[in-house]
Amino acid sequence: MAAHEEAIVRQWTEIATRTLRGRLTSAELTLQVRDVLGALRAMLGQDADGDVAGAEGGESRAALAELSRAWARQGFSPSETASLVFAVKEVVLNLGEAGAGELATTDFLVLSLLVDDMGLFTFETYTKVRESVIADQTEQLLELSTPVVKLWDGVVAVPLVGTLDSARAQVVMEKLLQTLVDTGSGYAIVDITGVPAVDTQVAQHILKTVVAARLMGAECIISGIRPQIAQTVVALGIEFGDIVTKSNLADALLHALRASGVEVVRRASRDKAL
Repeated sequence: MAAHEEAIVRQWTEIATRTLRGRLTSAELTLQVRDVLGALRAMLGQDADGDVAGAEGGESRAALAELSRAWARQGFSPSETASLVFAVKEVVLNLGEAGAGELATTDFLVLSLLVDDMGLFTFETYTKVRESVIADQTEQLLELSTPVVKLWDGVVAVPLVGTLDSARAQVVMEKLLQTLVDTGSGYAIVDITGVPAVDTQVAQHILKTVVAARLMGAECIISGIRPQIAQTVVALGIEFGDIVTKSNLADALLHALRASGVEVVRRASRDKAL
């Protein structure tokens, strides 16, 4: 392999280019092929035991892990990532058929087994990276889907949209409590207009949020109680106790303003004034 390194890199890059269909430049792909080839040669060296997971495989594992992380973040599939490693088998066979050197069956079998291990290691690393990326994206989506907005001095609102599960309820509670501390608000409106259905679990999450806000010295108002939700709450026997509930956000805001001492007066039309 050392004697035909340039030929191996060239053919390897050509095969990978066909697989990726131009999603990486030839220069970028060549650098990555050289990194994988270096990892392979290190494992075939005299000091290595041919085991990717062994004590002497640290440098090779680092190179393969870096490739997996880069390709996972760039959106390549796990099969595309592993195929880059497996392609060296085809390259070695092509060189052997072209008379570049004799290739014993035993040697190719050793090479094949090592490449398989490297490909599996790449696949496993890719999977772990993708799981981490997905977890980070899920957390970011949770934060984006639970905004806490300031409606008036001393009044904040949490408009909930979609299903409210335990993870999201925790994010809602944390963001609401932090906003209450930052703004010094005394009233919080939890709007469930966008929640498709309220069952016992959802109701418990809402009640816990209200209790937590009360512990911070803020009064909570639940808005968005539609007729269907009201019937479900009654049928389930859910008790909101002394928590104020309103049918829409406007009524909830009006209640919070009046409770905070703000008098809302409807301005008469110009025609009536004349």
